[in-house]
Amino acid sequence: MKVSELVFVLSCVLCVSADVLHDDFAINGCSDTDGEVMYGLDNEETWYADFINSRGEEPQPSFIDHIGRSEGMFEEALEGQRVCKRNLGLSYKSPGDPPSSLLIYTRDHVELGEKNTLICYVTGFYPAPVKVSWTKNGRNTTEGTSINVPHPSRDGSFTQISRLQFVPEQGDIYSCSVEHPALNQPLTRIWEVEEQQPSVGPAVFCGLGLTVGLLGVAAGTFFLVKGNECS
Repeated sequence: MKVSELVFVLSCVLCVSADVLHDDFAINGCSDTDGEVMYGLDNEETWYADFINSRGEEPQPSFIDHIGRSEGMFEEALEGQRVCKRNLGLSYKSPGDPPSSLLIYTRDHVELGEKNTLICYVTGFYPAPVKVSWTKNGRNTTEGTSINVPHPSRDGSFTQISRLQFVPEQGDIYSCSVEHPALNQPLTRIWEVEEQQPSVGPAVFCGLGLTVGLLGVAAGTFFLVKGNECS
């Protein structure tokens, strides 16, 4: 399956005159099926390349001062598109970076028979997205699953989270598998439902404290009786 990708370049120049400050910007973007080259000033489009009719267009009204230089701009736009699509082709050939971390955990404390959410947390991959699949007891499951849009990190990699709504039952085994072009095989993590055993700590300490207390009372009574006998 071919992955569609967009290469997008934005340049912005601040033009200063004696009285005002202007934003001058240019856009050169392409995908495997489309492209766009456009120039603008102060959030207004001043020139764009019409690749269907093979010409440049100035959409501003006639009473507006048009862009100073328009000769040769369409040819420059075509060259910019060739460079953009060449870079796009190079990005297709590179598989990128595989996920650096894959974690699976529950949103809430596990109680058998109570609704909960399993979270599959994938991070450190490029490009986006990843494909996430879930299994329950070895069988693929899609009911109750969802996945968010990839979130970019400061280092240029991406993070993505998939969720599975489920009701934990003793002995059930769930898995989260991640596929990415940079992986030779899917990356998988397994999570197993285990019944939470009730804690015996408070009962033990309470019983031990009561026993020590009773022993203290008995010892006190013994010494009190012996003291009375001696007197």
